[in-house]
Amino acid sequence: MFTKDKLKEIILSQKDNLNLLNEGILRNEEIKISESFANIITGIRRCGKSTFLMQILNNQKISYYLNLEDPRLEGFELSDFNKIEELMYEIYGSKGVFFFDEIQNIPKWEKFIRYLIDKKQKVVLTGSNASMLSKELGTKLTGRHIQKEMFPFSFDEYLKLKKQKPNLKSFEDYFIKGGFPEYLKTQNSEILNQLLSDILYKDIVVRFNLKSNATLNKLALYLISNVGKEFSYNSIKTMFEIKSVQTVIDYIHYMENTYLIFTIPCFSYSYKKQQVSAKKVYSIDNGFSSVNSISFSKDQGRMLENMVFLHLRKTHKDIFYFKEKNECDFLIKENEKIMQAVQSCFKITDENKEREINGLVEALNQFKLKKGSIVTFDQEDLLKFEDKTIELIPIWKFLSL
Repeated sequence: MFTKDKLKEIILSQKDNLNLLNEGILRNEEIKISESFANIITGIRRCGKSTFLMQILNNQKISYYLNLEDPRLEGFELSDFNKIEELMYEIYGSKGVFFFDEIQNIPKWEKFIRYLIDKKQKVVLTGSNASMLSKELGTKLTGRHIQKEMFPFSFDEYLKLKKQKPNLKSFEDYFIKGGFPEYLKTQNSEILNQLLSDILYKDIVVRFNLKSNATLNKLALYLISNVGKEFSYNSIKTMFEIKSVQTVIDYIHYMENTYLIFTIPCFSYSYKKQQVSAKKVYSIDNGFSSVNSISFSKDQGRMLENMVFLHLRKTHKDIFYFKEKNECDFLIKENEKIMQAVQSCFKITDENKEREINGLVEALNQFKLKKGSIVTFDQEDLLKFEDKTIELIPIWKFLSL
């Protein structure tokens, strides 16, 4: 429990620090602040949520800001929010917008946010854990929150930062370095090394009271090094000598919740088959995986596939891979129907052309689609196969769609 004087000191100190910060590159995101809903911005640590929050904040007449990851707020409790509310009114006035950065650190925070919403106060939150949008909100904020997921810089945002035009040459650097803002500005790989460590320890080990993070660390490195590859919980259990399959499931769930990795199932009309089938894994960012895994950066095909997945994931959550006689990398489901089929191939050659096209065409036939895409590194073409149209599109153009 904090005294009001101490909290006031922290509020004013954070305000001064905000005034010193550069607004950075304007993100290709926007939110509409409402009195009836909490706007919740989630995403992996260091992807730019706080900067985006500041950009929104600077457009408000009166803003109440509190960064709950400030080490001076260690021990902050639910009851301390009431003092924060009183102090914000005293310092700024009574009709501002509440901004809480990294609010997931405070147990039962959703109770106070519901209290503010019921009072018709405007609220914007950030958090580094996807479970903010499920378990924590399941009872107190059902139907009273709007979600916005953020990722590291898109190719377009990268171009703004570097003041470059979209083409293959500008893409090649982004392809390797990814989109974490601080890393792009400093080229200091320790930033991404530390990011992995912080996620595993602060967001998983501490939060879920794990006894050791050695196995978790090995598993994380394995997964971000093997994007696009199939795995099963049993194979992971055997490989890392983990005692139970449930522990494997939990570890992977924790990593997905922190946006460290994503997994997608093999498509099946049977939900049960989807759950038990092998899954494929993808990483949050090419640069992040390259810095933390030597093997990842050596496989350009996997890097391309990872980037295609990330682009699709920013606008779609129901993504599958297809595997029957042949394989197709991505199926996009909308309104309970498969609407897109996308193949990823670094370069179409005489040796792989039949395999890549057959996998895509089989998926198109299965779901009665007329058109599909093969995303390549730099090839562009339009092919006709039976009654299907297949577009070969360079990745740097695909990212602009």
